[in-house]
Amino acid sequence: MFSFFKKKPILDAQVQSRVVAAIKEAESKTSGEIRVFVEPHCKADPLERAKEIFVRLQMEKTTARNAILVYLAMNDQKFALFGDVVIYEKAGGQQFWEKAAEQLKGHLRKNEIADGLGNCVRELGTALASHFPYDPSIKKNELPDEIVFGK
Repeated sequence: MFSFFKKKPILDAQVQSRVVAAIKEAESKTSGEIRVFVEPHCKADPLERAKEIFVRLQMEKTTARNAILVYLAMNDQKFALFGDVVIYEKAGGQQFWEKAAEQLKGHLRKNEIADGLGNCVRELGTALASHFPYDPSIKKNELPDEIVFGK
Protein backbone atom coordinates (compact mmCIF):
# COMPACT_ATOMS: atom_id res chain seq x y z
CA MET A 1 0.00 0.00 0.00
CA PHE A 2 1.27 3.45 -0.91
CA SER A 3 0.80 6.41 1.39
CA PHE A 4 0.78 10.04 0.30
CA PHE A 5 1.57 11.20 3.80
CA LYS A 6 5.08 11.42 5.15
CA LYS A 7 5.50 10.07 8.63
CA LYS A 8 6.54 12.86 10.96
CA PRO A 9 9.81 12.13 12.76
CA ILE A 10 9.57 11.56 16.51
CA LEU A 11 12.10 14.34 17.10
CA ASP A 12 12.79 17.02 14.51
CA ALA A 13 16.29 17.54 13.13
CA GLN A 14 17.01 20.59 15.30
CA VAL A 15 16.15 18.75 18.52
CA GLN A 16 18.22 15.76 17.42
CA SER A 17 21.19 17.99 16.65
CA ARG A 18 21.02 19.72 20.04
CA VAL A 19 20.77 16.43 21.95
CA VAL A 20 23.65 14.82 20.05
CA ALA A 21 25.77 17.93 20.69
CA ALA A 22 24.99 17.63 24.43
CA ILE A 23 26.03 13.96 24.36
CA LYS A 24 29.33 14.77 22.63
CA GLU A 25 30.02 17.62 25.06
CA ALA A 26 29.24 15.47 28.12
CA GLU A 27 31.32 12.54 26.90
CA SER A 28 34.33 14.75 26.12
CA LYS A 29 34.98 14.99 29.87
CA THR A 30 34.51 11.35 30.84
CA SER A 31 35.25 7.77 29.95
CA GLY A 32 31.54 7.09 30.50
CA GLU A 33 28.89 6.72 27.82
CA ILE A 34 25.44 8.26 27.42
CA ARG A 35 22.82 7.09 24.94
CA VAL A 36 19.35 8.42 24.22
CA PHE A 37 16.62 6.08 22.98
CA VAL A 38 13.30 7.51 21.75
CA GLU A 39 10.22 5.67 20.59
CA PRO A 40 6.56 6.60 20.25
CA HIS A 41 5.02 4.09 22.65
CA CYS A 42 5.89 2.12 25.75
CA LYS A 43 3.54 -0.71 26.65
CA ALA A 44 5.59 -1.75 29.71
CA ASP A 45 6.93 -0.03 32.79
CA PRO A 46 9.39 2.54 31.37
CA LEU A 47 12.21 1.49 33.68
CA GLU A 48 11.82 -2.15 32.64
CA ARG A 49 11.76 -1.07 28.99
CA ALA A 50 14.92 1.00 29.55
CA LYS A 51 16.67 -2.03 31.08
CA GLU A 52 15.67 -4.13 28.07
CA ILE A 53 16.98 -1.53 25.63
CA PHE A 54 20.17 -1.05 27.67
CA VAL A 55 21.00 -4.72 27.16
CA ARG A 56 19.84 -4.77 23.54
CA LEU A 57 22.22 -1.87 22.80
CA GLN A 58 24.99 -3.78 24.64
CA MET A 59 25.57 -0.87 26.97
CA GLU A 60 26.56 -3.18 29.82
CA LYS A 61 29.74 -4.01 27.89
CA THR A 62 31.52 -0.72 28.49
CA THR A 63 34.97 -1.11 29.99
CA ALA A 64 34.15 0.51 33.35
CA ARG A 65 30.41 -0.38 33.44
CA ASN A 66 29.60 3.32 33.37
CA ALA A 67 26.99 3.74 30.64
CA ILE A 68 23.71 5.60 31.08
CA LEU A 69 20.55 5.33 28.99
CA VAL A 70 17.97 8.10 28.74
CA TYR A 71 14.73 6.45 27.55
CA LEU A 72 11.77 8.43 26.24
CA ALA A 73 8.39 7.23 24.89
CA MET A 74 7.03 10.42 23.30
CA ASN A 75 3.36 9.64 22.62
CA ASP A 76 2.84 7.88 25.94
CA GLN A 77 4.71 10.59 27.84
CA LYS A 78 6.90 8.12 29.71
CA PHE A 79 10.61 8.16 30.38
CA ALA A 80 13.30 6.50 32.48
CA LEU A 81 16.95 6.96 33.30
CA PHE A 82 18.98 3.79 33.62
CA GLY A 83 22.61 3.66 34.69
CA ASP A 84 24.87 0.63 34.75
CA VAL A 85 25.59 -0.81 38.17
CA VAL A 86 28.84 1.06 38.85
CA ILE A 87 27.70 4.56 37.85
CA TYR A 88 24.33 4.06 39.56
CA GLU A 89 26.03 3.66 42.93
CA LYS A 90 28.86 6.16 42.44
CA ALA A 91 26.50 8.95 41.31
CA GLY A 92 24.62 8.78 44.60
CA GLY A 93 22.16 5.96 44.26
CA GLN A 94 18.42 6.46 44.10
CA GLN A 95 18.47 10.06 45.35
CA PHE A 96 20.64 11.29 42.45
CA TRP A 97 18.58 9.48 39.83
CA GLU A 98 15.25 10.71 41.23
CA LYS A 99 16.50 14.31 41.20
CA ALA A 100 17.70 14.00 37.59
CA ALA A 101 14.36 12.45 36.62
CA GLU A 102 12.38 15.24 38.28
CA GLN A 103 14.35 17.88 36.40
CA LEU A 104 13.75 16.11 33.09
CA LYS A 105 10.06 15.66 33.90
CA GLY A 106 9.72 19.41 34.53
CA HIS A 107 11.01 20.19 31.04
CA LEU A 108 8.94 17.48 29.37
CA ARG A 109 5.74 18.76 31.00
CA LYS A 110 6.41 22.14 29.35
CA ASN A 111 7.14 20.40 26.03
CA GLU A 112 10.77 21.55 26.25
CA ILE A 113 12.13 18.35 24.72
CA ALA A 114 15.50 19.66 23.49
CA ASP A 115 16.20 21.64 26.67
CA GLY A 116 15.07 18.77 28.87
CA LEU A 117 17.13 16.09 27.15
CA GLY A 118 20.12 18.40 26.74
CA ASN A 119 20.13 19.46 30.40
CA CYS A 120 19.62 15.88 31.54
CA VAL A 121 22.51 14.62 29.40
CA ARG A 122 24.78 17.40 30.70
CA GLU A 123 23.84 16.61 34.33
CA LEU A 124 24.47 12.91 33.80
CA GLY A 125 27.73 13.78 32.07
CA THR A 126 28.84 15.85 35.07
CA ALA A 127 28.22 12.85 37.34
CA LEU A 128 30.14 10.60 34.97
CA ALA A 129 33.05 13.06 34.75
CA SER A 130 33.35 13.36 38.52
CA HIS A 131 33.57 9.59 38.98
CA PHE A 132 34.99 8.54 35.61
CA PRO A 133 37.11 11.42 34.28
CA TYR A 134 38.41 11.28 30.75
CA ASP A 135 41.08 8.57 30.51
CA PRO A 136 43.13 8.42 27.30
CA SER A 137 43.94 4.76 27.96
CA ILE A 138 40.27 3.85 27.48
CA LYS A 139 38.88 3.79 23.97
CA LYS A 140 37.40 7.28 23.70
CA ASN A 141 33.96 6.48 22.40
CA GLU A 142 32.76 2.97 23.12
CA LEU A 143 29.18 3.60 21.97
CA PRO A 144 27.74 5.79 19.18
CA ASP A 145 26.48 9.25 20.14
CA GLU A 146 23.47 9.45 17.85
CA ILE A 147 19.94 9.07 19.16
CA VAL A 148 18.47 5.61 18.68
CA PHE A 149 14.86 5.49 17.51
CA GLY A 150 12.47 2.63 18.16
CA LYS A 151 9.26 1.84 16.38
